[in-house]
Order: sequence, then structure tokens, then C-alpha cells
Amino acid sequence: MAERDPELTDGSARSKGIDWNGLMALDSRAVPDFLTKESYTYRGSEPVPAERYTSEEIAKLEREKMWPYVWQFAAREEDLPEPGDFVVYENAGRTYLVVRQEDGSIRAMHNVCLHRGRKLRTEDGSADKFVCPFHGFAWNKDGSFNSMPCQWDFPHLKEKEMGLPEAEVGRWAGYVFIREEKGGPSLEEYLAPLPEHFKRWRHEECATVMRVAKEVPANWKVVMEAFMEAWHTIVTHPQLLPFTGDCNAGYRTYGDNVNVNLVPFGIMSPHIAEGQGEQWIVDEFAKYNGRSSDNYDPEADPMAITVPEGQTAREALGEAMRAVYTEQTGYDHADASDCELLDGLVYNVFPNFAPWGGFMPNIVYRWIPGETPDTCVMEVRILARVKKGQPVPHGAPPRYLTLDQKWTEAPELGMLAEVFEQDMENLPYVQAGLKASKSGKVNYANYQEIRIRQFQDTMTKYVTGEPGDRA
Repeated sequence: MAERDPELTDGSARSKGIDWNGLMALDSRAVPDFLTKESYTYRGSEPVPAERYTSEEIAKLEREKMWPYVWQFAAREEDLPEPGDFVVYENAGRTYLVVRQEDGSIRAMHNVCLHRGRKLRTEDGSADKFVCPFHGFAWNKDGSFNSMPCQWDFPHLKEKEMGLPEAEVGRWAGYVFIREEKGGPSLEEYLAPLPEHFKRWRHEECATVMRVAKEVPANWKVVMEAFMEAWHTIVTHPQLLPFTGDCNAGYRTYGDNVNVNLVPFGIMSPHIAEGQGEQWIVDEFAKYNGRSSDNYDPEADPMAITVPEGQTAREALGEAMRAVYTEQTGYDHADASDCELLDGLVYNVFPNFAPWGGFMPNIVYRWIPGETPDTCVMEVRILARVKKGQPVPHGAPPRYLTLDQKWTEAPELGMLAEVFEQDMENLPYVQAGLKASKSGKVNYANYQEIRIRQFQDTMTKYVTGEPGDRA
């Protein structure tokens, strides 16, 4: 084996050619400082045990020592707009009712009857009180006890002790979070610096216009980590290479909980040796954008444009989208940088929440562990900005896809469905391979997979320590 360059040992190596910050220096508008400020800390190059993805014992530690102590994305405000509206949120062996109150506040209580343990609700809805379908024990929408049949037979149950146990609720930018065990950092502290970064992008003025959830035959961490780096595009999504940067994407980590992958679009992959010019990049972008539609009309596609002489594909696409989003939303986008209009600004918050930044309709991912370490549910939302001055509509209902269904059975996902299906061609075999691994080790890249290592480092703090040990 050839001797390695010493720089490779500390994570300082980068893809040859123009990197993220070099590209940002060419943007037609000033790029926000937080998108160009380096935030990388080398975390070592040691492998991690494959059992982290396959072991029931590890999954048990996650349920007991991690999930109760973290802020979990449970709903969007538009999912429960009116008093009495509720969302059933389930994760890691718990089930919750997330309920809008008369004063506009939101409370979360455990979705379990205190009589014989039946779930009070199995689907989202609206109610003034929650009556158990088994024996009729009832609770008000604030979780306080309402009534029960044959109360004479329960002299040992005191009404003041019969309120449904509650979880802590936090709200930010239209997102509703819960935390089972109260205490620890506030939601704002936990999310930092996400709230500061997202001020420009106004997710509180968005509504869910599309929502699809699918069961996947792989561990939730296996699936999530597939969306935490861009360089698998080279082999897994080759159709994206004409207009997508991969190994020249930027990666940032912030503390224990937050990281981001900055993926440039409207630029050729460094893995394309010879491109065919700026117009070719735009044409490939538009062609791919229309593949998923049988009624594709290039005249109606804002990305099907002619690149003016002297402009790059990114500049031309940025200018086109600047006009489109201004018209769609009623907000002026004159100062929006090309990267905020085009690029994949893919943030992750520990452990399982991933909102995209930028001014375009934003993707939001969430991953929920399954009943065994070998399955999970991946949920995809699309948020769109509500036009200036218009009320926020009710969020789109979810479509659920089973283990045997394909993402392409949700046509509302458009071209994303094809991309997700390409990922599915890998993920079940990753899970199977990890279980069969002779070495029992998983190796990460120093830079392009730094987000995964940060996630694993934070997970380790939870599953090997006590709650008081974490900052």
C-alpha cells in the first residue's frame, strides 16, 4: 500500500477542485456568513461496532437512556390548528396525544388509559375529551380526569391522581417537539444554532403540502445516515451528477446535536471528467425535473431556461428561481443568494430530525425505530411557504407505505421517489451485511462522514452514561 499523505490523518483533506466555500465566493449575491464559516472538528478515525445497528441490547439502551431525554419532533403546528385537534405521536415504545388547547397552547400526554392500559386513540383527529373505547374512562383534552362508569367500584382511585402523565412540549418555527423526561437544556438551547440560521427561511410561515411515511427493512440509524452525506451520489444516484456537487459538498458540525451537509446544485459533479457547458447543466437539471411527470411541459418549468451568455448555470437558475419564489410567496427575494434558492442545505438535529434550509419548498425528514432493530419508518414532508397575507392551511394528511410498497407508489413525491428507491436498493443489504460482518466494524470517512461520527459520538454519551453526565 502506498504511503498515505500525513494530512489525511487529521481530517484536513478535501476534494480536489473547487470546494463549497470556493463556490460560495462566486455566488451572485452575498451568502450568509453561517453558510461559509468553517465548523469542523476531527473526531478520530477509529471504526465503530456494527452491533450498534443490529443489536437488540443497543436498541434497549436507546429506549431507556436516550429517547426519554431528547427533544423529539412530534408534529407541525398546522397538523393541529384548532382547539381539540390532536396528533398521535409514537416512538420507541411510547405513545402520546399532542393536543391543541383552548388558549392556543399545546400539551402532550401519554396515550394510555389508566384503567386497563388501552390506547385512547390510534389516529389523529379532534376531540373535546378522550374516552377509552374499552370501558369508558374519560379525560379532558388537557389531560385532566373527566369521568368513569361505575365509579362506586373504584374508591381507591382519587380523581386528583388520575390525570394523564404529561411530556414536556417545546415549539419552534412551526415545529412541535416533546421530551418525555422534563429537565435538561431548553429546546432553543438544544437546537442551537439552528434557530439563528433559519431566521431567514421562515419555516413558521410554511405549511405541510406533502407527507409520506414508509416502513424500511433496515435500522433507523442505517437509513438516516444514508441521508447525512452526499458522496454516495457517485454510484447510487448517477443521474444527478450532471447538476449536483457530491464530494465538493460542505460539512459542518455544531456541538453535540446539530450538523449540516451543504450540497451544491446547478454545478457538475467533480466526477464528470468532461461536461458540455453551462447550458447542458441546466438542460440536464430540467430534463430530470420532468422525468416523473407524464405531462411535462418545459414551458411551465422554471428550470427549463436558456443560460445568458457570460452567466453560469447556477447564476441563471438562481435568477429564475428568485423570480418564481417572489411571485409564489409575495415576499421579495432580491437578496436571496443562489445557494439559498438551489442547494441542498440539509440540517440534522440529534437524534432523528432533518429539516432542509433555503427558500425553496423544504424537505423535512424524520426516522422512527421499528419494533426490532431491523426495521424503521422514514417520513418525508414537504413544506411550502404560505403566500404573504394568507392564512396557514391545515397540513396535508400522511400517506403510509408498507414494507412491500415502493416510494414510487406515492406519485406526489415526484423525482424524489426515484431517488429514494435507489437508496432502498442499498439499505436492506447494508442491514444484512452488518449482521453478517466478519470484522464487526464500520469505518467512516474523516470529512464527508463527520456528521455520522458526530451522531455516533453523541449517541455514545447517552447509552453509556447517566443523564447527568451530558452537557
